[in-house]
Amino acid sequence: QVQLVESGGGLVQAGDSLRLSCAASERTFSSHAMGWFRQAPGKDREFVGGISWSGDSIYADSVKGRCTISRDNTKNTVYLQMNSLKPEDTAVYYCAASRTRYVSKNTAGYAYWGQGTQVTVSS
Repeated sequence: QVQLVESGGGLVQAGDSLRLSCAASERTFSSHAMGWFRQAPGKDREFVGGISWSGDSIYADSVKGRCTISRDNTKNTVYLQMNSLKPEDTAVYYCAASRTRYVSKNTAGYAYWGQGTQVTVSS
């Protein structure tokens, strides 16, 4: 079973940057596409971005141009670099491992989830 642990969240000011990390436990990490989701209080969990087995990445319109996803298969780690953070980016951020090698924008496409890391952006 894939175990995922997010880190890197915190309290920042609008305009700041953060890099979130997601460390995976298994050595077959590269066989999974990885996704990042976020969930604010009272809202549904929403897709932020993802990176496929081949390294192709996609992003939600709300973060496109401000976020970059990368993966280091040798370290079994995926990253979410977030720049120009806005108060509306405040949420718990989750990483997830896809059921396949391809990115899905739907939570149903992911079999494994981390516990989340809180990102709070003050204005």
